[in-house]
Amino acid sequence: MVALPKQRMTVDTFLAWAEGQPGRFELVDGEVFAMAPERAGHALVKYATQTALKRAIVAAGAGCHMMPDRMTVRIDAKTTFEPDALVYCGPRMDVEAIEVPDPVIVVEVQSPGTRSVDAGFKLARYFSLASVRHYLMIDPVKRLVIHHRRCAEELIETRIATEGTLDLTPPGLTLPVAELFADLPPPADPAA
Repeated sequence: MVALPKQRMTVDTFLAWAEGQPGRFELVDGEVFAMAPERAGHALVKYATQTALKRAIVAAGAGCHMMPDRMTVRIDAKTTFEPDALVYCGPRMDVEAIEVPDPVIVVEVQSPGTRSVDAGFKLARYFSLASVRHYLMIDPVKRLVIHHRRCAEELIETRIATEGTLDLTPPGLTLPVAELFADLPPPADPAA
């Protein structure tokens, strides 16, 4: 078991501390929070999403890169998140980097304990970063994607999708919703 630090930290202090710790953590307003273990459905959807994003980047010929979970996104001096997947554009990052400075797409796969945080606190914080154009919240139980997209004049548009294709422009990616849930077993028949 890991004892969480009692004192508040800056992102730089947190990153130095977290690098030697077992488990995953996020820093919120200077306070360290341990991340709960994942359920199988969460892990399957996360992997399928990472794979679909990588495939979409290749298909579009975009100069972007997908990064899986465990990469840090610095929100401000005292807050970091570790999205389940993200896309950044431009030159490849240094292989020793632990932080992605300018994500364009961030993805959180929801779990029972994170739904309200993902939909409120993280939504506002991710969009406080000028680089973020799309924030996808994926529900593996309901098999739906809530796609928040930055539009003109800082308007955030929201679409809920259970089928079809997501338009992630910029950077010009298309993401079939069905691919995100392809690894899940068929839903249980409610009549059975």
